[in-house]
Amino acid sequence: MSQSTLERPVSAETAPAARPRRRITGNGLLFVYTWLVIIWLIVPIVVMILFSFNDTKGRYNQTWEGWTFKWYGKIFEIEDLTKALWTSLAIAVISSIVSAALGTGIGYALGRYRFRGSGTLNIVMFSTISSPELIMGASLLSLFVSANLGLGYATITIAHIMFSISFVAAIVRARVVTLDRSIEEAAADLGATPWTAFWKVTFPIILPAVFSGLLLAFALSIDDFVVTNFTAGSVVTFPLWIWGSTRVGLPPQVNVMGTLIFAAGVLIAVVTNIRSRQGKRD
Repeated sequence: MSQSTLERPVSAETAPAARPRRRITGNGLLFVYTWLVIIWLIVPIVVMILFSFNDTKGRYNQTWEGWTFKWYGKIFEIEDLTKALWTSLAIAVISSIVSAALGTGIGYALGRYRFRGSGTLNIVMFSTISSPELIMGASLLSLFVSANLGLGYATITIAHIMFSISFVAAIVRARVVTLDRSIEEAAADLGATPWTAFWKVTFPIILPAVFSGLLLAFALSIDDFVVTNFTAGSVVTFPLWIWGSTRVGLPPQVNVMGTLIFAAGVLIAVVTNIRSRQGKRD
């Protein structure tokens, strides 16, 4: 082999390609951050579901001792806990329905019309959303005491309606703002009265927002502790019972009830999502 061949430089075509360095882009960081937040939110739920199958030998569910399904058959074994759960469910159903009805009217008015006092109403509505529950609970307690209202089921329901209306109104308002008014105008041109146009045209369009607000009001009601603690009196709801039992330990039935409530919420969300997609395709 000649010296000229040995000294010939390697061309760019024959040189091995350098491996590109992997760089973490903004999208990659956002992807990792999103999954870390999701995992952080899911871990407590997974622990709750896991301990609903815990084969604990005592009354309280504190350490993992094995798998069992027996607690699902004994879910209503503790009478006080069962009563507290049904109390919370009844209050949540009533307050969510009333909040959805009142909040839909407020949200529709704020999204469609400009009237004197609408700005003040917006401020009051979002102040209710952003105010601490401690302040709201104390103020509602003062209101009920000054009005000589005995604390109990009625005061809890009124309190839950008061803080849920704003959430429903905000969701409905956001949907009404994006509503195409030409659809209602077409209904009016065809002879529909304003009331008929609302129920036949407008309401079916904003119904998903109304249903979302109703579900949010239900979740806020059944989960509320601070405001309920101020306005409950001698009535014990599901969160209040759990808080009282944490001093000695939670029974497995609490995890079972929490798991079933969570599963029902996920099922409703999945069915609603499927139906909304089918509606868009149609």
